[in-house]
Amino acid sequence: MKFSTREDIEVPIDHAFAEMSDFDGFQRRALRHGASIVRRDSGPAKVGSNWDIVFKYRGRERRLHAELTEFEAPHHYVVISTSDGMTVTTEVELVALSRGRTRIAMGMDLRAKSLTARLLLQSMKLAKGKLTKRFKARVLEHTEDIEDAYRKNV
Repeated sequence: MKFSTREDIEVPIDHAFAEMSDFDGFQRRALRHGASIVRRDSGPAKVGSNWDIVFKYRGRERRLHAELTEFEAPHHYVVISTSDGMTVTTEVELVALSRGRTRIAMGMDLRAKSLTARLLLQSMKLAKGKLTKRFKARVLEHTEDIEDAYRKNV
């Protein structure tokens, strides 16, 4: 099952990429929402950086291992996450439309590798419209935050 969205923002590509690849910021946000995250390496994010994440979903504790598999600043990165028989590939791509305008395309591809994961994915497919709206709203909210922060600093 795939989710994708695209947003254009009034921010230079270098700044937009720095914000979209702020993995420490994502970690702090997830911690505020009750997740437990352990980064298995240190320093700036690079290919091979990985995290172990524990969170609750549908009343059950889930474990996720995420690894940064591609990282080409300031244009694109890919994170592959595995959990309980499911693989989630998250891809973020940035394109400079002009010196001060950037298009951000974000996509997630969920694939089941076990019967339990297939059942979870099937139930998610039933609510795909609602989940797609939520996904697009979260990405839009994040891009608006990036734009607002950039305007305050310029």
